[in-house]
Amino acid sequence: MIRVLLAEDQGMMRGALALLLGLEEDIEVVAQVSAGDKIVSEALVARPDVALLDIELPGRSGLDAAAELREECPDCRVLILTTFGRPGYLRRAMEAGAAGFLVKDGPVEDLAEAIRRVLRGETVIDPALAAAALSAGANPLTARERDVLNASVDGATVADIAGRLHLSESTVRNYLSSAIGKTGTRNRMEAVRAARQQGCGPVGAGRAVPRAP
Repeated sequence: MIRVLLAEDQGMMRGALALLLGLEEDIEVVAQVSAGDKIVSEALVARPDVALLDIELPGRSGLDAAAELREECPDCRVLILTTFGRPGYLRRAMEAGAAGFLVKDGPVEDLAEAIRRVLRGETVIDPALAAAALSAGANPLTARERDVLNASVDGATVADIAGRLHLSESTVRNYLSSAIGKTGTRNRMEAVRAARQQGCGPVGAGRAVPRAP
């Protein structure tokens, strides 16, 4: 049996995927999580063969979790399944060590086969998205520019961002100015939106894990 961990924050979608994958004779969903910051700890317990991860999750993005899974659970293959078929996200998923990247509008039969293929050591990428990524070129933003934009999403001041990232305020202003220029926008909030749309900016920022009443 192929042991699968499923990370999806929408309960109905998560349940449907688990049910459909469970109908496959050779696939067993051994763990389900609704938040990104639970992925690695659950994987260390359940020891899945394949982790099926959404990108935009409460607590932590699937891309960040994929990178840590590569270190903590090297035998677990990561397959990204997302609504957001953006070239920038694909590039970042591959950089994080993902073995596959699919969008959610495909048939479940293709998903099941993708799980089998990544376990065999293959790389599985949505063909249309792969073509778009090639035509889009490299990510224009550096890792530090993405960090600064990510720290900007909640309306933080330059001083706040500098404190969070342990940078000087002048350095933060330089990174913000560079990101604004590269995205062709007028201010940092427009830069955040543009970078998200292209898949090269902050992921899932501002989505907190709901607290129990």
